[in-house]
Amino acid sequence: MFKNFWGSLEQQAQPRPQENPADSWYSNSAVTSPNPSRPATPGSSSSNSYNVLRPADRPSTSANVSPAAAGIMDLLKDKSVDELRKLLSDKDAYHSFLLSLEPVKTQNKLRDDLKNETLQLARENLEKEPRIMELRNQCRIIRTTELAAAQEKLHELERKKEETLRFYSPASLLHQLQGK
Repeated sequence: MFKNFWGSLEQQAQPRPQENPADSWYSNSAVTSPNPSRPATPGSSSSNSYNVLRPADRPSTSANVSPAAAGIMDLLKDKSVDELRKLLSDKDAYHSFLLSLEPVKTQNKLRDDLKNETLQLARENLEKEPRIMELRNQCRIIRTTELAAAQEKLHELERKKEETLRFYSPASLLHQLQGK
């Protein structure tokens, strides 16, 4: 026993017995009955032997379910057991039901719109490719011609620099002074 935040005494939780690993996937909600007046037991002979919730027994899930999911649940709620079984067993029926749902229709429309816009952008890019190649070639020509002209000018300036350095070198200046 210990005191909680408000000062009242509470019992400490007793250690739980080791669960059977084979039963660990079983949720407690599958074992407990939705209606406390009718406990669910493995051998019960009630009409609810599979622990299926009837509309009156269903818990309110609107607080933690999206509006789209709530709409889908409403569509499924109105279906008969045979229709639900058919949805579970017949892939074509399930597929047609899935495609008839409004959120799926919206998602498919958005996907198709995005696909069409992407294809349009790809076509526009392909149409621009010849112009891009032409501009690339022009840049290459300009680069090579300007580079050649700049290299030629650089060589000329280097030659002039060498001449100037030779003319004003100490040996050249001394030779000029001795010659006069």
